[in-house]
Order: sequence, then structure tokens, then C-alpha cells
Amino acid sequence: MRGTQEVQLSSESYFTIHMGEPQEVQLAKIEANGAKESNSLENSNSFPVPMSKKMRHQRWLRIAIHSLLVLVCSSAAVLLGRLYYDKGGKSKWIGTLVQLAGFPILLPYYFFSASKNSTTNNTIHPNQPSILMLAFIYFSIGLLVALDCYLYSLGLWYLPVSTYSLICASQLAFNAFFSYFLNSLKFTPYIINSLVLLTISSTLLVFQNESSDSSTEISKKYVIGFICTVGASAGYGLWLSLTQLVFQKVMKRESFKVVMDMIIFQSLVATCASLVGLFASGEWNGLKNEMNEYELGKVSYLLNLTFSAILWQLFTIGCVGLIFEVSSLFSNAISALGVPIVPMLAVIFFRDKMHGIKAISMVLAFWGFISYGYQQYMDDTKSENTNTSQIPKASSPLEEVYI
Repeated sequence: MRGTQEVQLSSESYFTIHMGEPQEVQLAKIEANGAKESNSLENSNSFPVPMSKKMRHQRWLRIAIHSLLVLVCSSAAVLLGRLYYDKGGKSKWIGTLVQLAGFPILLPYYFFSASKNSTTNNTIHPNQPSILMLAFIYFSIGLLVALDCYLYSLGLWYLPVSTYSLICASQLAFNAFFSYFLNSLKFTPYIINSLVLLTISSTLLVFQNESSDSSTEISKKYVIGFICTVGASAGYGLWLSLTQLVFQKVMKRESFKVVMDMIIFQSLVATCASLVGLFASGEWNGLKNEMNEYELGKVSYLLNLTFSAILWQLFTIGCVGLIFEVSSLFSNAISALGVPIVPMLAVIFFRDKMHGIKAISMVLAFWGFISYGYQQYMDDTKSENTNTSQIPKASSPLEEVYI
């Protein structure tokens, strides 16, 4: 899509801004005497270029689509994971693998888009990270993602899905903690209120007894599941903050290719790590018997794993897309919005009990999300007003903006 918009500037210079990919901008300044000098927008300190109404609407449409992917796909994938364990599935590493192994479905679109962009955009971006630096980033983040998914798998194995989902709300608090140190997040009263509510929401579940059997074995499994899920939530918050840090400090540019590279390469590393865990643990030996003994049949077993892998991959796309468009904390806040969805669906499909403590926990988690969402709305409004007030007054129509 290419359009033309005129902006008035002084008669000494004019600018031409080319936007080849979403959010990727180049600024070229041409002096009146004919000398030409080009600089990226990142290095320009002149004035912020406000978004047009059409661009703003397109951005919020992308945010809405990514948010929908996060909410719908995460809820459905968690329920399928619980169904896998309830109907005879026993492998924790398979539960981990399905969260990661769906990335090949993106490869055809990725290569098609890469070849298309290479023929239409030959811009050389300055200060690109080296191949070794990128390899280190993808490898380290991929290992973190693999460990995180394994902890989630253990938590879902030991806990009812409603309790598991409510504990996962604590990932917003962990993300805010890491964002304070890694992404220079400023704590406001609304964010602090959100973090306190989400912390209390998860802590309450420590006192929740899910079974009338108060044996030591039941209590031990519950404690293990609780610890694993809290650890996974902390890892997820760290992953989001690290991803935002990489976009801002290492990549130093935002494009479709940067997002897709992050998703595919970290998923490749995490999938390989999970396969190593599957074979090293010996769980692969029992997969054939597990499929044969699955209560819903072999076809349902394969469909469960297949759709789980696809849903988790779409969820990852939504998460990284929200980090790309807004921030890691906003991405996590949208994930937290799914907290009341999964427990209610679990009551319907898995007959989970909705005790008083669990209901209070759900209300507090939802309240925490609303508190953070309101802060995000205030920040967005303030940013828009600031950009509008900083538009310079002009004297002559000498700028063309191509989109």
C-alpha cells in the first residue's frame, strides 16, 4: 500500500520518508544546495512523525488480532492439554513438545514473505547484530522457553486446570518485576495495584484443597504442581521481558522478518531441547502403548496433539506480535485476561469444583488485569496527545510521505 501525504516544512530542506515494512522507516534529508545525506529515523532528533488515522486504526486492528490469538488459542490449548492427561496421556515431555513443535506450519509463509521482501526492499540496516550474537540470543532464549514449557507441563499434570490457570496469572507480576530492571518500566499506582492483586490471587490458591483425600501423596503432588507452575510463570515473564529487550537493544529495528526470525529460531532450539529430553528420559518407549490405551482412541490422541501444537504456535505468534506492537507487559496482561475464561470452561468440561477461595482468586485476578489495562489506556492517550502537540508549524509544502 502506497499513498502520498504532504507536510509543510521550511524552504531550506525537505524530507522523503519511505515505509517498506510496518514500522520500518527511513529518513533522507536533502539540502537546497544539492548535497544529499541519509539517516535512519532512530538517529534523527528532529520531531516525532505522528501516525495518520488510517495507520493508527491498522495498528489497533493488528493488536486486536494478536490479542484474540492469545486469548482463544491459550484457553483451547490448556483445555486440550488437560484432556490429554485425563484420558490416559502420561508423558510430560510430549506435553512440552506440543507447545513448541508447531512452528513448521509458519515456514511456507515465512519463506514466501522473505523472498518477496528481498525483491522489493534492498535497504541495508546499520548496526545489525552479528550472526554469532543472533545465534547466542536464539539459543539461550530457546533453552529458556523449553524449560519453561516443561514446567508448565508438570504443573498441568499435577493440578486441576482451573487452579493451574489461576496460578498462571502471577506471570504478570513476574513480568513487571523483570521489566523494571530490563525494560525500564515505571511503576505507577495502577500497576502496583495490579501486581498486588495478582500476587494475592495466586497466593490464595496455596490454601485450596482440591480433593477430599488429604493424604500426604495428594498434598505432595499439589505442592509440586504449585511450585512448577509458579516457576513456569516466572520464566514466562522473563522470556517476554528478554524478547522486548532484544527488539529494542539488539535488533534496533522492527519488521515482520525480525518477529518471524525470533519465533522460528527460538522454537527450533526449544523443540530440539525437548526432543533430547524426551529420548533421554526414556518416555518415548511408552508412547506406542500410551496411544493404544488412550480412552478416546488413536485418532483422537493424534488430533489432540496436532491441534495442541497448532494452537500453541498461534498463541506464540500473538504474544510476540503484542510485544512488537506494544510491550512485553501488555502482552502478558492480555494473557492474564484469559484467567477467568479457563476456570469457567474447566467447570463445564472437566467438572472442576469452583470453591469460594478459587472464586475470590478469579475475581482478584480479573481486577488486577483491569487495573493494568487502565494504566495502558492512560499511557496510550498521553503519548498520542504528546505527539500531536509536538507537530511543528510549517511554511511550505515540501515533504512527501510514502506508505
